[in-house]
Amino acid sequence: MTNPMEQDAAAERDALPVAELVRAVTDALEAGDRHRVGELAGSLRAPDLADLVELLPAEQRPELIEALGPRFDVEAFSELDATVRDQLSEALPNSFLAQAVKVLETDDAAYLLENLEEPDRQEILAELDATERAALERNLEYPEETAGRIMQSEFVAVAPYWTVGRVIDYMRDTEDLPEAFSEIFVVDPSFRVLGAVELSRLLRSKRDVRVEALMDPDRHVVLATADQETVARQFSRYDLMSAPVVDENQRLVGVVTVDDVVEVIQDEAEEDMKALAGVGDETLADSVYWTARSRVPWLIVNLGTAILASFVIQQFDATIEEMVALAVLMPIVASLGGNAGTQTMTVTVRALATSKLGRTNAPRIITREFFVGIVNGAVLSLIMAGIAWMWFGSGLLGSVIAAAIVINLVAAALAGILIPLILDHLELDPAPASGVFVTMVTDVVGFFAFLGLASLVLMK
Repeated sequence: MTNPMEQDAAAERDALPVAELVRAVTDALEAGDRHRVGELAGSLRAPDLADLVELLPAEQRPELIEALGPRFDVEAFSELDATVRDQLSEALPNSFLAQAVKVLETDDAAYLLENLEEPDRQEILAELDATERAALERNLEYPEETAGRIMQSEFVAVAPYWTVGRVIDYMRDTEDLPEAFSEIFVVDPSFRVLGAVELSRLLRSKRDVRVEALMDPDRHVVLATADQETVARQFSRYDLMSAPVVDENQRLVGVVTVDDVVEVIQDEAEEDMKALAGVGDETLADSVYWTARSRVPWLIVNLGTAILASFVIQQFDATIEEMVALAVLMPIVASLGGNAGTQTMTVTVRALATSKLGRTNAPRIITREFFVGIVNGAVLSLIMAGIAWMWFGSGLLGSVIAAAIVINLVAAALAGILIPLILDHLELDPAPASGVFVTMVTDVVGFFAFLGLASLVLMK
């Protein structure tokens, strides 16, 4: 039963805005007031505690964990940003990490140890019992971002000839079963998956019923070396709650659950979003050096494409000098093309990432985007032609910019889909590279079409 003092501390903490909670914890750490730190953070839930850790300055994160001691919920490690988690793994003593690994599920424990130096990792593994160590080492053997890395090695597997009563007795008497599970896997003597039984169905059946009579043989099995994004798509497509993971010999080695897949989906979506902006896998916890190093390569490429667009403009410098209105209207054509290209590119890259765009439907989608470019160009060109006529009193100028807009929006639509498709065909990641090249196409085509038409039509 919670004592009144703890209730008062929790009420005070919950009333504080996040910024004030961080400030209060920071002040308590600087003052060395561990009691106050415990009052403020000792009963936080794992996700909230992880948020607090991430918001603290890097040097105070280990201090917070040390101040909380046994009150620190190690489940918070599974909620932390990967960069912060790796920093803490390096900063915290191996004895503490070993205790955390014993509590965490296998996949979360693997995340905690994966980037440690080998001597530190072996020191931590040496403190585990043989079963826990074998399970964790098996996870770490698989490459990052595979089903084997995100799987849990704890599962319940029984023989098909077992009765319901025997399974229930087994679950009651065995201590090293997972804390929570919803399915029981049925395996043959070689540990190959034959099917699965939902726990609810098992508990509603008579004790003398054999498991093979209850099992669902149509199980979606996941290969341990399968890419985690592919696994996530399978969960989404078939509405799975969990899936058995097998090795190259089809033997059961673990289970992937929906909570792990949700994290994968979130991470992959965030990764694609960042890649589209050319910022790599950086996080708010990264240093200035790593952040700059992540962003500068594509900025350099973008500089090159911008110079190319400027070179196109230079070819028409005499035309621009004779008619200043061209310099005023020129950015409009490029801007519309850039935005239209980004729209198409974003949809295309996401469709490629989710395997919804391929050779089968690519011609139809390319044709669709071509006509979308024509329709959008026609609408916007009519609007802009009227604006140019009212602005500069020249119907001919309005016609030129209208034609340039149509040409550029068609080019933008085609570039937005073709460039990602080409990069994907070359087995290059289309997310980070597409934006730069689509912008280059829309700038070059936009400037060339507008200034070229102007030089032909207006400068006679």
